[in-house]
Amino acid sequence: MDSAQSDARRAVITRLDEWRWHAVADDREVGRGDASPRPDGRIFVSVDAWHGTVFDRLAAAMLAELPRPLHTMVDGTDHDTTSRWERAGMVVRRREWLYAVPTSSRQGAAPPPAGVTLLPVGTAEVGPLREVYSAIRAEIEATVGWSAMPVQVPPEPAGGPVDPSRYAVAAGPDRYEGLVRVVARRRHARIGLVAVRADRRRRGIGSAMLVDVLAALRRGGIDTASADVDESNAAAVALFDGVGGRRVGSGLELVVR
Repeated sequence: MDSAQSDARRAVITRLDEWRWHAVADDREVGRGDASPRPDGRIFVSVDAWHGTVFDRLAAAMLAELPRPLHTMVDGTDHDTTSRWERAGMVVRRREWLYAVPTSSRQGAAPPPAGVTLLPVGTAEVGPLREVYSAIRAEIEATVGWSAMPVQVPPEPAGGPVDPSRYAVAAGPDRYEGLVRVVARRRHARIGLVAVRADRRRRGIGSAMLVDVLAALRRGGIDTASADVDESNAAAVALFDGVGGRRVGSGLELVVR
């Protein structure tokens, strides 16, 4: 056994507080673990360690002491880290594709159906926006479950405010029919959610909203937007493929129950 591996096995694992652990060998920190509760109730864990043995010991300690289920996200090409979490007891739950979408793309461009008006980011009324968000979330919960949404999409608190500055919407005659969640910072934008009421799908509303949002980002000086898409969500994959999105990476969500 080399000295590095010996040090790793001798490292003392300590829980610092409710959400943090560290590993110390010879008065040096050689690894740390963190747990992060998300607004939807899921707890995500991560480990940063310089030696595989330290990673394994930190992961084992965290999974033994935290309430389950527990989740983690790993780069889709990081097979070593994926294997370590699997050895700790986690299993792959799903894969998210990371898309890069050129804002200049007009692939799939088509006007919204008759009676539907596209409202740009920041112009939606809070009341109707909250109502369509709540209705769409309830539909998702009743089918695949909100936990199937990309990790970066936060759930709004029940009955809480929905920030119009992050949403574009499709307005029908008497209600909002769909929405797009967009977070733009300087030269980059992230599209976190494209969703349409269940009874208004397959009419081109989603693609019309997305293309309109991309055009607005282009006018604002942003060349590319990113989005995470669950590979099992065939409709979302087709939507982003259809507007010229490119898969530039992936992430795996692992879970232990």
